[in-house]
Amino acid sequence: MKKAAIIGAAGYVARELIGILVRHPEIQIEQAVSSSQHGTSVSGFHHDYGIPSALVFSEKWDKTVDVLFLCGGHGHSKQFLAENPVGEETLVVDLSMDFRTDADFVYGLPEIHGGNVSNRIANPGCFATAIQLAMLPMLGISESDWHIHAMTGSSGAGQQLQTTSHFSWRADNVSSYKVFDHQHLIEIKHHGQKLATKQGNNALPEINFIPLRGPFTRGIFATLYCETQKSEAEIQQLYKDYYADSAFTKVVSPEPDLKQVTGTNFCLLHPRVINGKLFITSIIDNLLKGAAGQAVENTNAFFGFAPETGLQLKPQFL
Repeated sequence: MKKAAIIGAAGYVARELIGILVRHPEIQIEQAVSSSQHGTSVSGFHHDYGIPSALVFSEKWDKTVDVLFLCGGHGHSKQFLAENPVGEETLVVDLSMDFRTDADFVYGLPEIHGGNVSNRIANPGCFATAIQLAMLPMLGISESDWHIHAMTGSSGAGQQLQTTSHFSWRADNVSSYKVFDHQHLIEIKHHGQKLATKQGNNALPEINFIPLRGPFTRGIFATLYCETQKSEAEIQQLYKDYYADSAFTKVVSPEPDLKQVTGTNFCLLHPRVINGKLFITSIIDNLLKGAAGQAVENTNAFFGFAPETGLQLKPQFL
């Protein structure tokens, strides 16, 4: 069994990660670290009685482990690693945005790295995951601008309370934020440009992204479109070929809905061509394929486990 420690173990993403790992056949949690909850029962705090009752939050990381998951807020991971040198024998998976464009970290989108990972992995952002998976087959092909609307659930804002996460504000409401300026555009453009250049197109098309807050708890529902001269049959084949070997990204028909992915590590893509425009629906669970599930997918790749190990999860239809 591989031993794991989780830093920042009291947050939403960490709760999902703990829930996966306590049921993972090849990994066991050695330590869950939370300075705010140290000494508290992890199962009691997270209301998951599948978590061993003996596991309590630690104040500091002080155990030897095979994999270290960094689930603190943005900026916390850099500070933690500066203060706590981690040996090369330990896999570090960072779930913040601190290292997503860092050359010393592999960008942890499995559909890009194909299982070729190092001992330092930067997990992608949730919006970045849904958007890039929709765009990847067209990079180096499309020269048209991309237009994107993507709606996220309230859990995407994290556990810390803020005005826009109150139930009374969020319920029966939709709003936009960070229009054309969301932080996930940094990693999308950085890695998109690298791939576009590699595929023979030196200019990444303009990416126009409008994030939306939705009246639900978890999930991302993204729609993207660009111009294309390809037929729908050609587009369908392009996407199916690109993701033929992917364990979790599926090209589907008919149009999917959000509940088909909530509670799972899947990304469902539905591409079609309408009046010379490629229109794609891309949906994920922001806490799983957009965070904790993808972190485990990357960990499985590093240790040579099958991609689905610990991630055979059922959708939450009701």
